[in-house]
Amino acid sequence: MTGPASIGARLDRLPITRTHRAVVAIAGIGTFFDLFDIFLAGVLATVLTERFHLSRVSLPAVIGSGFLGMFIGALGLGWFADRVGRRRAFLVTLGIYSVFTLFGAFATSATMLIATRFLAGIGIGAEPPLVDSYLSEFLPARDRGRYTAVAYTIGFVGVPAVGFLARVLVPLRLGGIDGWRWLFVAGSLGGAIVWRLRRQLPESPRWLESVGRIGEAEAIAAQLEAEAARAGSVPAPAADERPASGSAGFAALLSRQHRGRTAVLCVFHIFQTVGYYGFGTLVPLVLASKGFSVVSSLTYTSIVFIGYPLGSALSMPIVERVDRRWLIVGSAVLMAVFGLALGVAAAPAAIVAFGFVYTVVSNIFSNAFHIFQAEIFPTAVRVTAAGTAYGLSRISSAAMPFVLLPVLQRWGATAMFAAVAAAMLIVVADIAFFAPSTTGRALERVASR
Repeated sequence: MTGPASIGARLDRLPITRTHRAVVAIAGIGTFFDLFDIFLAGVLATVLTERFHLSRVSLPAVIGSGFLGMFIGALGLGWFADRVGRRRAFLVTLGIYSVFTLFGAFATSATMLIATRFLAGIGIGAEPPLVDSYLSEFLPARDRGRYTAVAYTIGFVGVPAVGFLARVLVPLRLGGIDGWRWLFVAGSLGGAIVWRLRRQLPESPRWLESVGRIGEAEAIAAQLEAEAARAGSVPAPAADERPASGSAGFAALLSRQHRGRTAVLCVFHIFQTVGYYGFGTLVPLVLASKGFSVVSSLTYTSIVFIGYPLGSALSMPIVERVDRRWLIVGSAVLMAVFGLALGVAAAPAAIVAFGFVYTVVSNIFSNAFHIFQAEIFPTAVRVTAAGTAYGLSRISSAAMPFVLLPVLQRWGATAMFAAVAAAMLIVVADIAFFAPSTTGRALERVASR
């Protein structure tokens, strides 16, 4: 005789309900402002260089300080989310981001700007792995890839938004205040609005079950079931899908059960960020190295950045049809190819075309790995694992300007993108040979293998 179905089994057999859609929308709007802020320093790099007379030493520090803060936030607040819950962690991370991004608008020196970017980064750092984990735990197995891609498509609109808003505001002074400062104010106010929206989110039922709060988990699952039943018939859950057991905390990541996947995800994140953020945060400087003015580089950047939400949207029909592992591999190969083409391009039309295609492919890649990283660990350590590995990508991102900028300045864009291509080939080997398949499978089943 079988026992009662787990919370995960009950959630996985549901159709998408109004609550699911609301959760995805709120997660997407929050991600909009996360990405807005992550790309802000790179978009304003040439402007801030002129405003604060940044040297070749201080410019990488301004760009890298936010990523260093993200490393600390991803580790510390990822562990916090596994301890106290996804909903509470959401409110803490967004509060930190909103406050210190606002302080950045009042920066009077490069030192103050570096400090505020670092502190805002602590709040931003835990956001992506937290969003990934929360959505993977809440959405049905057959739909979690597609609807996570929907959330990120909403979020990636923030990337061209910061580009176009910078193009409009940077040349202006509004109320006697430099236009670039208003970009920080916009990000902070947006974060405050999202904070209020996130107070409405239900806690993750899977997390509640994992910490023994069964009654609360069952109440949320029952609410979703009732909502689904009003819209049509609901199939019976599979009773044999039990949550994977295991201890929580950083030590669990190095246990025999998890250390192989921990290693795969850590290697992946150390190198993937070179390809993804190496282009996205440095493209204004790449354009400047090719002779474009500040205003022209912002215009080209704004056009190229449209590829971010477009690539994310294009991933929606394929993330459930192509195994996530091979989707990551294929898109990483294309990023290496188009990055090299961008490095050698000289004509404005070619630069925009290759840059645009690169961003489209890179966001198919991004959505695939964001879904994947939340699927391969059990609930008890899901955000800790994703946050730890993602935190390494923030360290890599913080170091990246100190490596790639000197290459760009000494040998040019082609050499810089050759380094990017080499990093992406390491990513390809890591995922192709060592990562598990996850597409369409219950989280409990993936974590137990």
